[in-house]
Amino acid sequence: MALTERLSRRGALRLAAGGAALGALGACRDEGWYGIDVAGTLPDLSFEMTRADDGASVTEVDYRGRVVALFFGYTFCPDICPMTLANLTALAERLGAAAGEVSFLFVTVDPRRDTPEVMRRYVGLFTPRADGLRGTDNQLAILARRFRVTYRVEPHEDDRRYSVSHGQSVYVFDRAGAARVMWPAFDSPEADIAGGAGDLRRLIAA
Repeated sequence: MALTERLSRRGALRLAAGGAALGALGACRDEGWYGIDVAGTLPDLSFEMTRADDGASVTEVDYRGRVVALFFGYTFCPDICPMTLANLTALAERLGAAAGEVSFLFVTVDPRRDTPEVMRRYVGLFTPRADGLRGTDNQLAILARRFRVTYRVEPHEDDRRYSVSHGQSVYVFDRAGAARVMWPAFDSPEADIAGGAGDLRRLIAA
C-alpha cells in the first residue's frame, strides 16, 4: 500500500524516543503480552465524546463488549499519528475476521482544526475499524488526565499553523472496559504488528 509505505519511510527518519512516563506506572511486562501489562494500574475506560463519523455523543458504554485500542493525536500530525494509524490498519488486516471484535478510537487533542469533516476524512483514509472522537476542552482534559496523557498546543497567532505535542502510547481495554495493556511505541515502522495482534486475540478470546 503506497500510503503505508510512504509513511514508513518518513517514520523511519523520526522515531520518537519519548512517550508516556512508564516509570510512574510501576507496570512490568507480563510474558504473555507484547505490550506492557497495566491491569490494576490504569483505570477503566470512561469518557464522553462526539463521534466524528455521525456526530453522535458517545461514551465507553457504546463500545462495551468490544476490545478497544485508544490513542491521542491530531490530523495535522506529521509522523506519530499517521504511522500509528497505518500500523493499526495493518494490525486489523492481520486479525482478519476477528478485527470485527475491535474498535480503534482516535481522540484528537486539536479540535480547533480537527472538525468533524476533517476527522472523518482523515480516519477514513486508514481503516473503517477506527472512530475519530472529539470533545470539549473539559471532556478532553478529563480523559487525558485519567490516563496520564500530556498534550500541549503551542501559543500561536495563525490558527492554521501551530505545533501540538502529545503522548504517543496506545491504550488497550478488554470487553468490560478494563485497562489491560499499553503499547508505548506503536508509532514506528518497527512496531510489532504480530505482537499487537497477539494481545488483541488474547483479549478477544477472554
